[in-house]
Amino acid sequence: MRVKSLEISGFKSFAKKSTFEFGADISAIVGPNGSGKSNVAEALRFVLGEQSLKSMRGKRTEDLIFNGSKSAERQNRAKVTINFDNRDRTFPVDFDEVSIAREIHRDASSEYFLNGSSVRLKDVIELLASVHIGASGHHIISQGEADRILNSSAKDRRAMIEDALGLKIYHWKILESEKKLLKTEENMRQSESLRREIAPHIKFLKKQVEKVEQARTLRDELGAMYGDYLKREETYIKHTREKLHGEKETLERELHVANEALAHADSLRGVQTKESAEVAELVRVRAETGAVRRERDDLGRKIGRLEGMIEYEERRMNAPVEQHEKVVSAEEAENLAQNLYDELGYAEGSEDYLYIKGVVSAMRGKVGKFLEHIRGEQGAQGPSEAALKALDDLRNEHKTLLGSQQNLEDLIMGFEKKMRELEAMLEQKRTETTDAERASFEFRAKKQEITLRLGMVREHIENFARDEVAFREELREGGILVGRSILDYVNMAIEEEQALAEPRAEQESRRKKIERTKIRLEDIMGGGSGEDIMKEYEEAVERDAFLARELEDLKTSAESLRDLMRGLEDELGAQFKDGIKKINKQFGEFFALMFGGGTASLEVAIEKKKKKSDTDIERMLEGGEAMEAQEEEQEEGIEVAVSLPHKKIRGLQMLSGGERALTSIALIFAVSQVNPPPFLVLDETDAALDEANSKKYGDMVATLAKYSQLIVITHNRETMSRAGIIYGVTMGSDAISKLLSIKFEEAEALAK
Repeated sequence: MRVKSLEISGFKSFAKKSTFEFGADISAIVGPNGSGKSNVAEALRFVLGEQSLKSMRGKRTEDLIFNGSKSAERQNRAKVTINFDNRDRTFPVDFDEVSIAREIHRDASSEYFLNGSSVRLKDVIELLASVHIGASGHHIISQGEADRILNSSAKDRRAMIEDALGLKIYHWKILESEKKLLKTEENMRQSESLRREIAPHIKFLKKQVEKVEQARTLRDELGAMYGDYLKREETYIKHTREKLHGEKETLERELHVANEALAHADSLRGVQTKESAEVAELVRVRAETGAVRRERDDLGRKIGRLEGMIEYEERRMNAPVEQHEKVVSAEEAENLAQNLYDELGYAEGSEDYLYIKGVVSAMRGKVGKFLEHIRGEQGAQGPSEAALKALDDLRNEHKTLLGSQQNLEDLIMGFEKKMRELEAMLEQKRTETTDAERASFEFRAKKQEITLRLGMVREHIENFARDEVAFREELREGGILVGRSILDYVNMAIEEEQALAEPRAEQESRRKKIERTKIRLEDIMGGGSGEDIMKEYEEAVERDAFLARELEDLKTSAESLRDLMRGLEDELGAQFKDGIKKINKQFGEFFALMFGGGTASLEVAIEKKKKKSDTDIERMLEGGEAMEAQEEEQEEGIEVAVSLPHKKIRGLQMLSGGERALTSIALIFAVSQVNPPPFLVLDETDAALDEANSKKYGDMVATLAKYSQLIVITHNRETMSRAGIIYGVTMGSDAISKLLSIKFEEAEALAK
């Protein structure tokens, strides 16, 4: 892999686009001081992802963008692009050429591009790390930076050597592992803390779960009791419903039949008998008979008076002397008595109130007339013609009245016959009515009995309806407490005859037992189903188990990280020792080449440092007593041991400036050869060398060019002579760096 070209636009003094083609093993960039040569090295740092503005001689992002001059406007952006030849697939991407670009704006925004596609800085760093190059790596050595490796502390020197050896990745991995370990340990503490926090809750929930399990057992018992109770109750309800409704239908049919029979009996009774034609005719005949009898009785009374008068007149006519006493004949008294006897007899056998009243009235009239008759006065003189004529008139009248009486008697006999016929008819109807009344009474009694029984059945049905409602309510409550499994009672098998034959008290006893069990269940569960508690307990236990597994996994992960860190440290130590051996070999060769002999090597040194204890720090913070106890910690570092030929100099502090420069260059070149980077940038690292040493420096550069592509920024002619391409950088009055190039191969061809 080689660097093909570098394009700079708007970066620092390169206001216009400038392109560097690095086609030779060694490319040199030359020019006067201040022309912008070092900006090329900084452009390389910039495009490779350098984030430190200080290392690019800037304080703000704007300092990296061309800021303008008297004759040129300032730029609003800066862009640097580096192109790599990747035909050997050194980069793990499937492209023959890899282009990395970085662009910044004055608003401090920064963009990265890989082959024209926008990417993250992380993507660029990871890609460059795959070939051991980076923005701040050992492959870019700036002016004055060469001596830094000698001036650094042993610890910092070790870090620089490890970075050059490509061992920084181990430190990074160890650091990442430490971070992961710290995070893992923190997660472990959090998991343990969470387990401690939820432990009391789990303990509490466990007690609640025990109650729930007890409730479940009780619920199972309740379900069994419910099953037996509900099956028996359903059997009872089904049978009772059929029985009661059957009885109701039977009684309603019987009541209908009784009503029809009663209606028929009532129709036979002749409830309207008094208004019937026979009764009306009988009343009429009796009334007429009564009227005729009264007329007859009146006539009889008249006849009696006439007979009394006739007898009186005859007696008076035949009597010689005056009669002062009032005389009543036996015939008159007998007739009156017989008449009264007959009338009373008729009245006794009659039910007609009007008739009886008429008879009584007629008897009073006859008795009154009889009294008037016997109270009358009788003269004592003999019959005269007038008396005889009056007697004849009386006798004629008597005879006429007897004829009229006979007619009335005949009429009465006809009426009596008619009444007997009507009474016979009515008697027959009364007999029929009596049977109908008897039947009506029986049917009424039967109707009353049926109605009473039907009322009792209806009352039983109403009570039974409450039993049905209670059954449905019990089924609903059971469903709430037991669940839908309560419906399984329909599949239970029981002896229906035995269930129907047992007293209801047995079923009531079962219901009371169920109620007691329900109360116990509600006391335990407090009206809840317990599902939420079980779910919460299961979630808490699962959470605790998860935390336990996570804690175990974290412990395993922590141990794995510790093993990984130990392995990385062992590998780091092994590779570091191996790298030191290789560096010392190259360092010795380059050192001998530079100094014409002598020896130089890197040695691992252990530094002991005092470390303040935590107690001492606390005392210092509290006010300050003198520290009594300190801890020692050991740090490994790298010391440089040199021995110049023909001189008794064995330490860096005894070297002159030139000797230090040659030593640092030899060390840097030696380090570079152990893990050669694809390219190496040397920014005026030969500035402090004289002409004799410059030649030695040039020889080392030529040697390095066999392993790495070199880009050197120099004023040294010897170094320039080793380059295949020389770029000259100049700057005019517009403060813009301009580029000139010379390719020695083309120049030689033209010269020939």
